[in-house]
Amino acid sequence: MAFSGDQPPPPPPPHIALLPSSGMGHLTPFTRLAATLASHGCHVTILVIHPMVSSAESHHISDLLSTFSTIHSLHLTITPLDIPGDPFYLQCEAIRRSPHLIVPLLRAASPPLSGIVIDISLASAFLPATAGIALTNYIFFTSSATMLSLYSYLPIYITNKTTSTIGDVEVPGVRLVQKASVPMALHDPEELFTVQVLENARALVQANGVLVNTFEALEPKALMALNDGVVVPGFPPVIAVGPLKQLLLKKKLVFPWLDEQPERSVLYVSFGSRTAMSVEQIRELGIGLELSGVKFLWVVKTKKVDKEEEEVELEEVLGKEMVERIKERGSMVVHGWVEQEEILKHGAVGGFVSHCGWNSVMEAAMHGVPVLAWPQHADQRVNSELVRRSGLGIWVEDWSWGGEEKVVKGEEIGERVKELMDNSVVRSSAVKVTAEAVKAVGDGGSSEKNLAEFIAKLKV
Repeated sequence: MAFSGDQPPPPPPPHIALLPSSGMGHLTPFTRLAATLASHGCHVTILVIHPMVSSAESHHISDLLSTFSTIHSLHLTITPLDIPGDPFYLQCEAIRRSPHLIVPLLRAASPPLSGIVIDISLASAFLPATAGIALTNYIFFTSSATMLSLYSYLPIYITNKTTSTIGDVEVPGVRLVQKASVPMALHDPEELFTVQVLENARALVQANGVLVNTFEALEPKALMALNDGVVVPGFPPVIAVGPLKQLLLKKKLVFPWLDEQPERSVLYVSFGSRTAMSVEQIRELGIGLELSGVKFLWVVKTKKVDKEEEEVELEEVLGKEMVERIKERGSMVVHGWVEQEEILKHGAVGGFVSHCGWNSVMEAAMHGVPVLAWPQHADQRVNSELVRRSGLGIWVEDWSWGGEEKVVKGEEIGERVKELMDNSVVRSSAVKVTAEAVKAVGDGGSSEKNLAEFIAKLKV
C-alpha cells in the first residue's frame, strides 16, 4: 500500500503570459481573460507597455492589479513612433517593433512560462520571436469568430482576385461579406492598418491555437468552418471561451439614478472607447433621443483619445439648451469612460444604441439587452450583421459609416429607438441569446470545457 507521503507532488499550475496591444477594445478582453485564468488556478503575468495612449487603459490596469493579487505584471517602456497617424495604431506598431525588448523579459520570467497569449494585432511580430524560446503560442482574437474567418481568409482572397480593389468576399463555409462591410482601411493597400492585418493573418498558421471571446451557439457556422480547415487549410484550433465575464474591480462608477427608473425603461447609448462622431451628428443623435420619448443614459465622446476629452465641455458640443432639456426630462449625459457592463446588467436598462464593437456585443448578449446597431468602422458592420442574424437586435444598414459625410437625422433616429424599445420579438429573442451565453460559461458549458482543455494542455 502506498502512503500519501510517497505520492508525487501535483504539477505546478501553468504560468501564462498575456501580451495585449493598444486601446480599451483590446485591453478589456485581455484583462477579463487574465481574471478568468487566475480563477482557474493559473499563474498569470500581463505585460504592460508604457507610455499608454489613454487614461482609461492606465486606470484599468491599475484596478486589475490592485484587485487580483494572483495576477502579476511586467512593465516595459518603449519609444513611441513620432509619425502622423492614429495614436492607437501607432502604439500597436511601436509594440510590434519591440520583440527584442519583450522576449528577454519572457525568458527571465519566474516561475518559467508555460505559454503566452498574444494579441492578434501583434501576431506576425511575436509568433516567430516567442517560438525561438520554446513557448507554446496562442493568439487572442479580440473580435467575433465570423470576423476571424474574414480576417484569416483575406490573404487568400487578395492573392486570387483579378482586380486591384476589394469587393464582396465569399468566405468559404461561412458567408458572403459585402464590400461595404469590409473594414474601410483594408481598401487602401498602403494603409498601416492594412499592412498589419495581412501580415498578422498570414502568421496565424504558426500559432498553437486561437482564443476567441465568443460561444458556439452564437457562431456555430464560423467556428466549424475555421476548425475544419474550410476557411484556411491547416488553420490552428479555434477555441471559443466567451463570453468572458466582467471583472469585479474595486472601483465602480455607479449611477443611483438608474435605481429610480422602471424595469427595462432606459436606453443606454454609447459608441465605445475610440469612436468620435462629428458634432453635427452628435446633435442630431441628441434630437433623436429627445423625440423618442425614452429616458436615456448617453455617453458622449468627441475625441479618440480620452486624455483630450476632458478639455471639451458638454455644452460646447450639444448646446446649452439641449443639455438643459435633457436634465429636465430626467435623462443623463456622461462625458468620458464608464464601466459599461455595470450599466448593461442593470435591470432598468432595456435597450442599447451601440457601434457594435465586439466587447459591447458580448456584454449585451450576456445580459439580454436588445441592440440598435450603428457601426462606425473596423469590424463593426460584420458584428452588426451577426447581431441581426442572432436576434440580439436590429441594424439599419444605410445609416452613416465612419468616414462618410452623411448625417442621420434626428427624426429617423427617434423612430428607430422607439422601434427597439417597443419590440417584444427582439426583446424575447435577446433573452434566448442570453440563455445560451450563460449556458456556455456555466458548469459543463461549451466555453467552460474549451477553457479547461486549453489550460490542461499548458500543464503537460
